[in-house]
Amino acid sequence: MFAVIKSGGLQHKVSIGQTIQVNRLALEDGTQIRIREVLLISDADRSFIGAPFVENAEVLATVGGPMRGKKLIVFKYKSKKRYRHRRGHRQDLTLLTIDDIVADGKSLLTGEAPRVKETTSIETEEEATPLTVEEASATDAESSTEE
Repeated sequence: MFAVIKSGGLQHKVSIGQTIQVNRLALEDGTQIRIREVLLISDADRSFIGAPFVENAEVLATVGGPMRGKKLIVFKYKSKKRYRHRRGHRQDLTLLTIDDIVADGKSLLTGEAPRVKETTSIETEEEATPLTVEEASATDAESSTEE
């Protein structure tokens, strides 16, 4: 059984127990997250294909911590002009361990409702609601009074 999820603009084929690297997520180590952007779920006897996402499906994962990707060398060169620039880049990544794949409220591993500790959902850009000026100033005022 496997699922295809969307994270950071990329698609990842995942199965239970697998560890994947995704673009940096601002989460602490050990946090369990629900990824609701599931594009496809396939089991031994059935498949769910989303349009664009599978309804009532999610992938539960545990954050393993931040890391850096392999160094990529960017080399710019123009012939006969003595123009050579070499630059490296390392992408910030987050390690995720896939705990469970859930379809229609049931775990594909056990067939029961999954046991979930306190989780964090990853909001997409469409789901994230920007703060209004009043809400932002109220939040700033609350944080300054707590200090």
